[in-house]
Amino acid sequence: MGVRTGQEYIDGLRDDRELYVNGELVRDVTTYPAFQGVIREMAKLYDRQHEETYKDILTCPSPTSNEPVSTSFVLAESWADIEKRRFGETTRCELTCGMMGRLPDYMNAFVADMAAITAWLGRNESRFGDNAWTYYELCREKDLCLTHTLVDPQIDKTKGVEDQESIRIVKETDAGLIVNGARMLSTLAPISDDIWVAPYMPRKPGQEAYAVSFSIPVATPGLKFICREPYDTGAGDFNRPLSSRFDEGDAIAVFNNVLVPWERVFAARDVETYNLIAPRMPGYFALQAVIRGAVKLRFMTGLACLVAHSIGRSEITRYQELIGELVSYVELADGLVTATAHEVWTNAQAGEGETDSASEAVAAAKSFVPGLATLFGAPDKGMLGITTLRIFFPLVHTRAVEVIRLAGSSGLVMTPTEQDFANPALQELLPRYLRGRDTPAEERVRIMKLAWDAISTQFGGRQLLYEWFFAGDPINNRILYYGTHKRGECEALVRNFLNSLKG
Repeated sequence: MGVRTGQEYIDGLRDDRELYVNGELVRDVTTYPAFQGVIREMAKLYDRQHEETYKDILTCPSPTSNEPVSTSFVLAESWADIEKRRFGETTRCELTCGMMGRLPDYMNAFVADMAAITAWLGRNESRFGDNAWTYYELCREKDLCLTHTLVDPQIDKTKGVEDQESIRIVKETDAGLIVNGARMLSTLAPISDDIWVAPYMPRKPGQEAYAVSFSIPVATPGLKFICREPYDTGAGDFNRPLSSRFDEGDAIAVFNNVLVPWERVFAARDVETYNLIAPRMPGYFALQAVIRGAVKLRFMTGLACLVAHSIGRSEITRYQELIGELVSYVELADGLVTATAHEVWTNAQAGEGETDSASEAVAAAKSFVPGLATLFGAPDKGMLGITTLRIFFPLVHTRAVEVIRLAGSSGLVMTPTEQDFANPALQELLPRYLRGRDTPAEERVRIMKLAWDAISTQFGGRQLLYEWFFAGDPINNRILYYGTHKRGECEALVRNFLNSLKG
């Protein structure tokens, strides 16, 4: 089949999924008003894959069918393959301003990561590794759109997973696993084809029933999605230019005696395998996420420039300094994309089973800082990509929001609507009082509304929260680094110098 069109993507959403929004059971997501904008944008992305301008960037021939498939499924066998992934993922992120954290590219990369570690997944049960490879080929050839769910429900953070009502295996049958419980935060769930229950927080001995990873259609019987309130309220592209197009939707996934066929299971009741899935990955998913973060930072920096210019603040040294700071972060972000790409290529070259045996990997896990393994990093591998996501982007995106707020100040609030500009009684007043330094009133208001939507609406607030917690709790992340070998290397440098002074 190969890459789908936008219409084929939309047609695939018409199924029996059980999705609740604002207390309503939504029978057809393609006609639900709050999802119209984001579905339209997603369909455009699928259509781009067929356009002359984009198809050579976004697609490549399938190794099995020779049909065009997304470059985000490429398993790197050369540096050219890494570049192919990078160019395609950068283009899709630019088409969505970096605002969609769960573009299909992200989960395509995750599926590719799983396909790269089939030996690890199948080390105790070979069928699980085979399942991962078969599913990878299914997603690639059918161009499926996936969501995933990582986080256990937050009921009482002082207690273990058993007290969080998290998803767990309750029974095994000839047909597959029966699972109960819930997971969050399933971004893009309302408009996805499949959901992947992925490993995140580590499991301990005795928690084997909670060590499970699989993927099933979102329309599977017994699976319910309870969505947060939508941010696209019909205000339109003028008044809410981002909310109206890029509100992905988030949901709690509730599993009530859901049957997961064996062929869709990738890990079950094996704590060691489950905990070490992410550290064994080459890191395709991390590269996609770093690319998106860099594109979004570039967008936010450009937005800060336009906000400042529209009212003359770009000529004031103070604001030049603020925007210059953001530009310097863009330079760093671009470098981190390149460095992460090299890190992924190094991991892909090392392959699986070549650098250490399964038993050595398990032994190495004993020295991991608790939680580090399943938070997508391992001290015996490069951690640049995940560190960029954990530390760099939360800081610089927070700073970008602050700079836009300072540059726009009260101008971000005083923005008439599209309807005001259409009112004959105001057509002489608005151009006079809301024009910018060299910017017509309507254009100035468009810029300010874009900034307001990016940082201050429900959509904007969620964006910052999303970046801050994208790769885990920011406080816990810093604590994790305290326990890594890198701290010891830093200490050793100083100790060696002190020892050299002793003569």
